[in-house]
Amino acid sequence: MDGFQTILKFFMNQKTAIGYSFMALLTMGGERVFSLVAFRCPCSNENFRYGVVFLFSPAFVLLVIGYFLNSKTWKLFTGCWVNPRKIFPRGNTCHFFYIFGQITLNALVAPVMWLSVALLNGTFYECAMSGLKNPAYLQAVCHSKSAKCFEELHKVACQKSSMPFSESDELKRTLQAQSQVLGWCVIVTTALLSLLTTCCASCQSKVSHLQMKFWRVYTEKEKEQLEQIFQLYATKLSERNVKCFFENKEPEANPLPAFQAWEDASQLYSFNSSKQHYSTIHRLVEEGQKEINEERETMLDFVDRREIP
Repeated sequence: MDGFQTILKFFMNQKTAIGYSFMALLTMGGERVFSLVAFRCPCSNENFRYGVVFLFSPAFVLLVIGYFLNSKTWKLFTGCWVNPRKIFPRGNTCHFFYIFGQITLNALVAPVMWLSVALLNGTFYECAMSGLKNPAYLQAVCHSKSAKCFEELHKVACQKSSMPFSESDELKRTLQAQSQVLGWCVIVTTALLSLLTTCCASCQSKVSHLQMKFWRVYTEKEKEQLEQIFQLYATKLSERNVKCFFENKEPEANPLPAFQAWEDASQLYSFNSSKQHYSTIHRLVEEGQKEINEERETMLDFVDRREIP
């Protein structure tokens, strides 16, 4: 039993890495399905547009899904038309761009994975670039090739060209090699940017490593408690209302947070080194439900690594 708990604890601690690994597997599987089932290169003047659409459209869809699934997106934008100060606090107008930039970094994970896998496979890029009619590009690709290369490059992806097989195969391999080089460039660039972003954020943090670990544990526990309390209070309130409706009785008091309290608790939290509050709810409980100070100190939070409820 102890061994099982140790294994379970290990997987719980590594759930971020496991989640990214699972996302990578889904991306690779999705790319293979697109390549084998849906993708049919037209081998005409439409090659470029067709290949580009298959290369970038799924990435855009994944980006939009990333925004939708990030709870910080809705914390940031819910009610922003009614209260613009929510996203542009007085004295800290850059707060919106700071938070939205972090949300975007999280949302870009899946699109970058798609582009990397698609470029390494080379199918979409090969189709797209074989239909590119740029004279400089054609001159570079068809250098030392027969004149038919300039006219029939778009047929290489379908192996329908009248060029000699050796020449057609060489062009096909060249396009695939270009795609794979671009794919590795995307991977290396993303890895370097991720490393630099994480290092810069950590170096500028006024929160110590141990306190950061405590903060992470606290936010996880608070999120779990919120889910349980939501279920409990929603069940109690719905049972009371249905019972009173059918029995035609006056409802008993069932205190819930005030409207302003819900609004205050939904604010995105920024750590302030002068007060050790680890979430918006923690701050509301300690200070009471009063007007939130607009002049907040934006610190490193877990939006770079993990969601804060």
